[in-house]
Amino acid sequence: MTSAFTKTNRRKFLQRLSAAGLSVAGGTGGTTMLGSCAEEKPAEPLVSPKDWSGDPAWSAAKYGSWKGPGVPEGPGPMDSVLLKEFAPKSSLVTPETFVPKAKYPVVDVHAHDYPGRIEDKAMAGVLDEWVRVQEEVGVAVSVILTGATGADFDRLVKHYLEPYPDRFQLFCGVSVEGIEQPDYPERAVAELERCYALGAKGVGEVSDKGFGISKASLPKEQWLHPDDSRLDPLWSKCAELDLPVNLHIADHPSSWEAPDVFQERSPVFQRFNQYQSEGLHHDQLLEILPRLLQKHPNTRFIACHLANLGHDLARLGSMLDLYPNLFVDISARDYEVGRQPRAAASFLTKYADRVLFGTDMGMDREMYQSWWRLLESADEHMVGRVWWRYYGLALPDQVLEALYHTNAKRILNWRTN
Repeated sequence: MTSAFTKTNRRKFLQRLSAAGLSVAGGTGGTTMLGSCAEEKPAEPLVSPKDWSGDPAWSAAKYGSWKGPGVPEGPGPMDSVLLKEFAPKSSLVTPETFVPKAKYPVVDVHAHDYPGRIEDKAMAGVLDEWVRVQEEVGVAVSVILTGATGADFDRLVKHYLEPYPDRFQLFCGVSVEGIEQPDYPERAVAELERCYALGAKGVGEVSDKGFGISKASLPKEQWLHPDDSRLDPLWSKCAELDLPVNLHIADHPSSWEAPDVFQERSPVFQRFNQYQSEGLHHDQLLEILPRLLQKHPNTRFIACHLANLGHDLARLGSMLDLYPNLFVDISARDYEVGRQPRAAASFLTKYADRVLFGTDMGMDREMYQSWWRLLESADEHMVGRVWWRYYGLALPDQVLEALYHTNAKRILNWRTN
């Protein structure tokens, strides 16, 4: 299961890169040109190369206020090591805690249709294997954020809810057909009600990374952002039906920063980079959520990925203070909490009734267990996904229990339709 899922993700990622005319590192460390792009020129860099050694901002970012490495600099044998291949092994000897199963039953509020993405195995078999892994690591329920409507949602109801009605919850999507037509709001609400009747327990993941939630080819002024008035009837209906909404607004702020020597995240994340794109910028996107929360105070919104404010927990806390209908999940932001363990533990304790656990990172047993180690242990200098090292939060029991399942049972729609 794990290998099939990993291979499928990699295959689809490589296909997307091939279509874009990009090259990637090969399995042995070399560079491999993909498919039809072999005869094409490499993509032009978005920033011009320069000698950064004399740049004061570069020195400060690299070495701190001292602005020096403390030893003489000069050429050496590592000059040929590519940044994308740099994977330093730490010599630090620290405790390594293995946490095979979560301390309390877990509700994973942020998963997707991973079995449906695997091409070389039958979905039913992969789903069965996933359930066995969940039982082993302590995940009691997973919320599948399908983003689907129509026949796609109907298919997922059959695949998930018929064999495992107590193991999974399904969130439906938002219909975006004909958003420019006058009757769009009524049609969107009607489809929501239809999905609700079939078992939808929420709406999401509704994503806007700068271009609206619809992929329709429309002028910029017609893009459908979450706070658009065309969606007001839909969000009101969610409140009426007691359906929470999972929102993904913006992305990590580094996605809008230049892919140069100051770029914070490792090269594997360059596929998310929107530097100089035509979409809304990170700061512009973050203005959407407060407007939406104010317009619809009776609708529960779960801003996933710590509302893409994991780098600024004080700002996120201020939003939680202002809007009681706002909740967040920590999915795919292990690197944000892991690199600031004291601040993150303080935040999760202060807002213990507003944060939900989620993964958004696949089906691997080791993935779940890495979360348990991060949240439950006090281990230091752990290997992380972004090339940042993580530090365990050692959360107290009452915070863990709220994060793992108590909040989900209170906030999500657990009643039968």
